[in-house]
Amino acid sequence: MSILNNEFRSEFPVLDQLVYGKRLAYLDSAATTLKPKAVIDSINHYYSKGTANVHRGIYFLSDEATNKFELTRQKMTKFINAKTYKEVIFTTGTTNSVNLVAQTYVRSFLKEGDEILLSQMEHHSNIVPWQLVAEEKKLKIKVIPINEKGELLVDEYKKLFTEKTKFVSVTYVSNALGTINPVKELIRIAHDHNAKIFIDAAQAMTHFKVDVQDLDCDFLGFSGHKMFGPTGIGILYGKESLLEMMPPYQGGGEMIDTVTFEKTTFNDLPHKFEAGTPPIASVIALGEAVSFIEKVTHAKIHEIETELLQYATSELSKIDGLRLIGTAAKKTSVCSFYLRDIHPHDVAALTDKEGIAIRTGHHCAQPLMKFFGVPATARASLAFYNDKADIDQLITSLHKVIKLFG
Repeated sequence: MSILNNEFRSEFPVLDQLVYGKRLAYLDSAATTLKPKAVIDSINHYYSKGTANVHRGIYFLSDEATNKFELTRQKMTKFINAKTYKEVIFTTGTTNSVNLVAQTYVRSFLKEGDEILLSQMEHHSNIVPWQLVAEEKKLKIKVIPINEKGELLVDEYKKLFTEKTKFVSVTYVSNALGTINPVKELIRIAHDHNAKIFIDAAQAMTHFKVDVQDLDCDFLGFSGHKMFGPTGIGILYGKESLLEMMPPYQGGGEMIDTVTFEKTTFNDLPHKFEAGTPPIASVIALGEAVSFIEKVTHAKIHEIETELLQYATSELSKIDGLRLIGTAAKKTSVCSFYLRDIHPHDVAALTDKEGIAIRTGHHCAQPLMKFFGVPATARASLAFYNDKADIDQLITSLHKVIKLFG
């Protein structure tokens, strides 16, 4: 298949519309991916034909909803190659997954003076939760540096470890740069120093296969809405032995075994961490998103996105005064850039009128923007439903922006 004629575009209903009378070029998939018809139909079916709560009902609708809900867990277990369904926890998204580990594992098992390592390219949601628990427990946070291409300096990472380094949290793929980090090596190094490690895989799941057993990560989190699923649902993977040790994150229904006013005992994994009525429709629809990815295949997604990235990088590089931010040798289909002295917000506002959806700002990565010496960037993030016409539309629009600003 060629990016000249994308056969998958028709699977995404949102693309079948005009914006300001122009063809919609959606280039913001790192913020949230579009949803295929199968996912949308799944949500509609639950609310129109299958509404019921899960796990506790013994009538038809509840039994059907429960089966579909737990089928998604089984799909996710296979999708990430977890050892058991007990290691797959439904959360509201990556941020919730990070906070769960920060407030249960780190808060419970790290002590004053212990160290946490984070990278310079982390999303705020993989910085702030660790800062909150570090302040409370009097822990120390150390930062893994990067180079001018936006690549982690692995040798410097190794030097940061001491006897007090107990935890590492790092992104698999940078949302602001597209950099693919060598997480398998980072995990091995952490384990060599008896440290546990969390992998933020929010930006990785759609681009390539993620195998938690092969990686040997201790924890990994990601969001449904960044992998063609609905918002409000995500996954925390954790090794069963660690999850068993950790106290519940929230109290309420479903996570209990028995309750008296004297003492409460807790449910088995994975339900110990799933208090209250879950986002049932979103969980079921996430299962459809997984089926959709498996139908397309990661190999096909990689093939299309590689071609898109190469073409977009080539065309953007031809624009005088445009600086690409993030030029790692290994990266996903993200092009962040700074155009002359034109503020990225102005770039986005003007390209929007041409039917183009790009993201601008600090991308919840202010320390990273400071490193590159820019207040913000414009970011075009591509998915396999994009085509050459989307990129050409952006390039044409950027030339108009330059002309307007003289």
